[in-house]
Parts: sequence; C-alpha cells; structure tokens
Amino acid sequence: MTRIIQGVNAFRDKVFGEKQSLFEQLRDGQRPLAMFITCADSRIDPNLLTQTEPGELFVQRNAGNLIPPFGSPANGEAAGIEYAVHHLAVRDIIVCGHSQCGAMQGVINPASLGSMESVAAWLQFAAPCVERARSRSPEVGGAKLVQAVIEQNVLVQIEHLKSYPLVQDAVASQRLRLHAWVYQFEHGEVLAYDANDDHFVSLPESTRHKLLMPISPPDAP
Repeated sequence: MTRIIQGVNAFRDKVFGEKQSLFEQLRDGQRPLAMFITCADSRIDPNLLTQTEPGELFVQRNAGNLIPPFGSPANGEAAGIEYAVHHLAVRDIIVCGHSQCGAMQGVINPASLGSMESVAAWLQFAAPCVERARSRSPEVGGAKLVQAVIEQNVLVQIEHLKSYPLVQDAVASQRLRLHAWVYQFEHGEVLAYDANDDHFVSLPESTRHKLLMPISPPDAP
C-alpha cells in the first residue's frame, strides 16, 4: 500500500500540474475516442498501451474481457456498452484480450478453478472458445492452445457485443466500428483480427483500410 500512496503523492506533486489544463477541460464532460474492453489483469494498462490521455478512452475491465450477450441479467458490461454507444457516441469499440490470460487457462482447465464458483460461473461466457480453437487446429496444445483460445475468446465476445440491438444499429449505419485485438504484453505487440482473412495479424502489418472495416452485424431477428 505504501507504494500506491507514494504514487498518488507523486501524481499530485509532479504530474497533475503538467496536465492541469486538460483536467480542467474534462470537468465539462468527456468525449472519448473509443471504448476499450479488456481484462482486469494487472499486466495491462490500456492508456499506456495506446499512449492516450485521460478522457480519450472509455475503459471497461473484467476477468477475461468478457461481454454477457444481450438479454443476460443486468450487468455492468451491458450498462457500459449502452452508455458508450448511446450517450458518448463512441465511434470504435475495441475488445482486447492478452497473452498468458489466467481466465482463458481456467476455461481450458475448469478443474484448476477449484472452489472459485463465481469465477467458474462467469467464465461460462467464454465457454465456446475452447471448442472453436480446437476445431481450427486439432493438433495444437500447450501454450499454442492457450493463445488460440485467447484469440477465439475475443471473437466470441465480439459476437456477444453484436447481439446488442443498439450496437447492430450503430454498425449498420456506419456510426460504429468493432475491433478484436490481442495484446502480447511480453513482446509489446498487438495482434488485430483481419475479417477478410479470418486471421489475427500484427497491427502494424495490416493496412489501415482493413483494420477500420466494420465487422458486419448479424442479421436482425
């Protein structure tokens, strides 16, 4: 706790003064560039990764960067999505998984969760990703399977995101774009899903056109 308090004091004494005008502007409201949905893992810092300032990202975090599908019991993820799309009118939503994800390792091996019943129940929102990863690469195991599950989980959560009517409407009217990312924190790399090739590729290697193409919403019920 001492380290955290020292950090707060350093922010107040050194950092805040340099950004005081920014915080004064933010007092009048926020206009974030994007919504960033990611894991609660302490090894991820969305603003550090994207080099964004306060007010530029609307961040939502939970174990496994999961999104309960539309119609699930009331939850903070649904509320955050509704607020970001309806009130803040964000133009982009990024769902960002990460390497070495403990939540995905728990999905692969439920027995490892032990008595963590709440964690096990929450991870059911990621259940399809293991079968999908194995169906794409039946021979993959170990660390490669974990990586494949991490990638498939991001795509499963994008599908859940697309189940929200307000997201469907915003995507269809080209007011919103959806992005699936995986952050390789040990290498400082981001992989982005290229819908044209159905594959995750290095963010710098992809063309801007491909990355910004919206992922088509599902057919309306």
